Amino acid sequence: MVKIQKISEIEPTLGFTEFDILKRYRQSFELSELGRLHALFPFSELAQQMQLKESPLGRKSYFSAEGKIALMVLKSYTNFSDSQLIEHLNGNIHYQIFCGIQIDPLHPLTNYKIVSAIRQELAAHLEIESLQPILAESWKPYLENLHVCMTDATCYESYIRFPTDVKLLWESVRWLHRHLYKHCLDLHIQRPRNKYPDISRAYLSYSKLRKRRQSHTRRIKRRLLQLLEKLIGQIRALHFTYKNELILSSDYQRRFLVIQTVLQQGKDLFSGKKVSNRIVSIDRHYLRPIVRGKETKSVEFGAKVNNIQIDGISFIEHLSFKAFNEGVRAKDCIRLQQKLMKVRVKSLAADSIYANNANRKFCTKYGITTSFKRKGRAATDEKLRKILRAALSRERATRLEGSFGTQKQHYSLAKIKARNRKTETLWIFFGIHTANAVCMIGKVEKKKKMVA
Repeated sequence: MVKIQKISEIEPTLGFTEFDILKRYRQSFELSELGRLHALFPFSELAQQMQLKESPLGRKSYFSAEGKIALMVLKSYTNFSDSQLIEHLNGNIHYQIFCGIQIDPLHPLTNYKIVSAIRQELAAHLEIESLQPILAESWKPYLENLHVCMTDATCYESYIRFPTDVKLLWESVRWLHRHLYKHCLDLHIQRPRNKYPDISRAYLSYSKLRKRRQSHTRRIKRRLLQLLEKLIGQIRALHFTYKNELILSSDYQRRFLVIQTVLQQGKDLFSGKKVSNRIVSIDRHYLRPIVRGKETKSVEFGAKVNNIQIDGISFIEHLSFKAFNEGVRAKDCIRLQQKLMKVRVKSLAADSIYANNANRKFCTKYGITTSFKRKGRAATDEKLRKILRAALSRERATRLEGSFGTQKQHYSLAKIKARNRKTETLWIFFGIHTANAVCMIGKVEKKKKMVA
């Protein structure tokens, strides 16, 4: 019995009654918000650009290339976990039409990991620079004020525990001890002696303390650093002695290198030295602290993204997991908008960090009006300029910064649960552009009413 079939393959074989029911479901789907959302995505062009294959592993896939992209859009739209998404996909015919499949009610999908597998497949083919022009070309007819560029940066946080030096050192120690035990078990040799049991009890006692003095923290750090160095030496000795018998995966080797970096950074911090590019997680070694200076969160951990916004629709200008100064990227923002919209930018709305002399000279040279606070003597038309600056600042503060909150609260971008750099980037891409497509629904309806 086939669990799942593509609708395009079974329509010609359906009887009249069944086809009539499916036709009614299609009609109701097209009238729903989900159907209008589906119509706004050029799935075929995106799949072609990403060069997706329906059967990447040599077997027939449940989802078509377009259906895989649609599944990622559906996940961002519903804000479901992977298991919840599969559960609702089994029972919701509109979700199935959205993804171009039909699931047998007596044989529902049970393996929710298919969502993760598709996410990893798409992440390997994701190129933001080549996909955004396709979306921009599709949405451009419904956008207004193409000459106004608004830009700002935000941090899309990753789903990790708040990192401390003690936690990071303990996680490294625990990982090394577990693999040391496994190596010795596989090689049938005696495990080297170390003070892991003693320090494990000491860490448990420390973690239970309600108030931790600086002396307590420094003591446990010293002991963890000594044990971590000891474990690294013991595992290196095993690697050298039994290099022909141990099979070490690429993930294992990468994690081992990360832990060695953690040890060196921990030593430097313990001795009072300044450390750059601090590792905050051995699982997601690519994350770095992003100092934001907010009242509630002074530091965030995730991807920092510099966005541009055109008539309420956001596009990614620069994405990095390391901190960067968005103030120097104003020229790149203007160039990106002109590339996407094929219209010259005449107005720029950005906050004070972008108001450096280089950006001011660039905007003056090309006649671009900005929201920056005036420097120097007032112009003859200063009153008009002041009104325009205020309007640009108000629009940026409400629409652009408001869109960040909407994306994070409703489109799976509050705490990103992806497990590596590529899938996290994909998660952000689909979250932002799914929010864009929902916003586009109103613009399309408005355009249709004006034409009618």
